[in-house]
Amino acid sequence: MKIISWNLNGINAASKKGLFEFVRKEDADIYCFQEIKSSPEKIGEHTNLEGYESFWATAERKGYSGLLVYSKTKPVSVIEGIGNEEFDKEARVLILEFENFFLINSYFPHSRRDLERLDFKLNFNKLFLEFCERLRKQKPVVIAADFNVAHKEIDLRNPKQNMENAGFTPQERRWFDLFLAQGYLDTFREFNSGGGHYTWWSYMYNARQKNIGWRIDYFVVSEELKTNLKNSEILKEVLGSDHCPIRLELDL
Repeated sequence: MKIISWNLNGINAASKKGLFEFVRKEDADIYCFQEIKSSPEKIGEHTNLEGYESFWATAERKGYSGLLVYSKTKPVSVIEGIGNEEFDKEARVLILEFENFFLINSYFPHSRRDLERLDFKLNFNKLFLEFCERLRKQKPVVIAADFNVAHKEIDLRNPKQNMENAGFTPQERRWFDLFLAQGYLDTFREFNSGGGHYTWWSYMYNARQKNIGWRIDYFVVSEELKTNLKNSEILKEVLGSDHCPIRLELDL
């Protein structure tokens, strides 16, 4: 099984930059898109993919957040949200239940430049983990998400300059430590322990060309699936957003 995850930073913009050409070329079993900033009613039929079913989660606020999953296999069930109105109205979690696992597509809050939303994000993080643990009692979990945090110093180009900045605060990184310690795997690090691998770059200062980036997009799986992992990689050469897609291959 091949799964692609990608923060599109707007599906309209990404579709004009080769999104669906990439989708057809990859021919993945499942696509998880974050921050689509739109809805099926607004997008229209051009997002219908032959051979796939689509599942959307749209935010109350127009042009904000939002999730989309394309799947070749029809899920057993679909759950939108984690059961908390404060977070669910921002369309941050979409779950597809399959026969052997739960797939969670998620877009985590950004704590903002002035850390105005740090407490909001940490509360979301806490409830998200609790929700994952409830699902995991039933079957293994696969998470495709923009976590909006670089976990370790190796996960961003300039760690010293960003120690107190959004996405690299001690509080956010400690939560990620806690999260993985509960029995979850950062799949990329199962295959690659080196530095210089990022999934997001600022549009300013030619950051992408200089590879001044952050690794904030992850495939995380519950540890029961460790033996099912075949590959986890970053597709840094694929353009169309300020993020690049990531790919997970599982034997399921």
